Amino acid sequence: MPTASASMAAAASCRSPLVWFFSLAAALFFASWYLLLDSAAAPAALDAHRQGLRPASPGRKCDPDKALLRVYMYDLPLEFHFGMLDWEPGSGGGGGLWPDVRHGVPEYPGGLNLQHSIEYWLTLDLLASEQGAPTPCNAVRVRDPARADVVFVPFFASLSFNRHSKVVPPARTSEDRALQRRLIDFLAARPEWQRSGGRDHVVLAHHPNGMLDARYKLWPCVFVLCDFGRYPHSVANIDKDVIAPYRHVVDNFFNDSTGYHDRPTLLYFQGAIYRKDGGFIRQELYYLLKDEKDVHFSFGSVAGNGIEESTRGMRASKFCLNIAGDTPSSNRLFDSIVSHCVPVIISDEIELPFEDILDYSKFCIIVRGADAVKKGFLINLIKGISPEEWTIMWNKLREVEGHFEYQYPSQPDDAVQMIWKTIARKVPSIRLKVNRLQRFSRSEANKTNDSPARSSWLENQAR
Repeated sequence: MPTASASMAAAASCRSPLVWFFSLAAALFFASWYLLLDSAAAPAALDAHRQGLRPASPGRKCDPDKALLRVYMYDLPLEFHFGMLDWEPGSGGGGGLWPDVRHGVPEYPGGLNLQHSIEYWLTLDLLASEQGAPTPCNAVRVRDPARADVVFVPFFASLSFNRHSKVVPPARTSEDRALQRRLIDFLAARPEWQRSGGRDHVVLAHHPNGMLDARYKLWPCVFVLCDFGRYPHSVANIDKDVIAPYRHVVDNFFNDSTGYHDRPTLLYFQGAIYRKDGGFIRQELYYLLKDEKDVHFSFGSVAGNGIEESTRGMRASKFCLNIAGDTPSSNRLFDSIVSHCVPVIISDEIELPFEDILDYSKFCIIVRGADAVKKGFLINLIKGISPEEWTIMWNKLREVEGHFEYQYPSQPDDAVQMIWKTIARKVPSIRLKVNRLQRFSRSEANKTNDSPARSSWLENQAR
């Protein structure tokens, strides 16, 4: 007859496999739920990263007295800015006209919309400076225009063009043009405009077709543009305006350890080959290079998986062509930079961002169009660059790529801060223009007319 201790041992041995089975089942259950939740969150996190958005830790309000640039920003109605992103007061932590950027920001549309999203990032940075979200505090929003160095016009002109430029019957004009008209009316009535004639106003029109009507009426302003390709010199020029980089659309190449011999393609181009305006040079180069060994020169677009193809192609290439198209510039240059593919720029009319600070010859090859289309010239030039020379430029690309990065919260010397610094370097010239404009202001005010003289030029243009 078994003893009591033997019976207990037998029972325990029977329970042990059951306990082990249920423990394993429970562990697998919780692990599967964790993986499921993590996989659901991963696309959103990746999308936020591609947008340039990161969680904002607590910051501090910026001190205007220590700022490089003091900025007065108009409280334009929502339809001019975050209303286009379907943001409403009270949503996402916002309690007024502007979102509370300490608790998250409205997302900007992805894809090619992002390449001209400059106004979005600069506006977020100004809001951060006032609300106490993280920012380097180079530019600070002030509420008193008398304390300001410049006046910022927060009109999302590029997004307006992308969203509203089409004329929908029976409307006579597009909503984009209607917004431009309302903006002109708004500015004409502001004392800040009347005081300076707009010379201290910063207007963002990064899309080549943005502000298509208003640009000819706002010419005294400081424009922030991608290039001057569709502007007459009397409206926009390097003396008064700022060239800003596109936001790249391919992903950053983190932890890039590729060397010269790890990139099998010598020269890479994928994009639209047949273009109007100055883009004829693409056609000529295509016929010169399409049969060259180790050269990838083909048609491509963002449709389908075009961005992914470009990402892989640039990362596998030593040099990337950046050729003038419909306009002198494109986001392809900045895609090349973050892919660490040495840019070969062929665009005689291009203006390069921050060129008063950056020496592009250290990390780019710049070729005149007339030379590039000579048979054998370009391919011999590229083949003549040694692996050692290429490696120096590759290292320089990794060093400077942060200057072309748009992100929130902004970081020291990224694209947002580089733009603010460029505008700040314009301030002495702006002050000179405004002071010269006001030479006879006291005499004008004491004329024996029924009312004091006003700067009515823009008012007349708006009628």
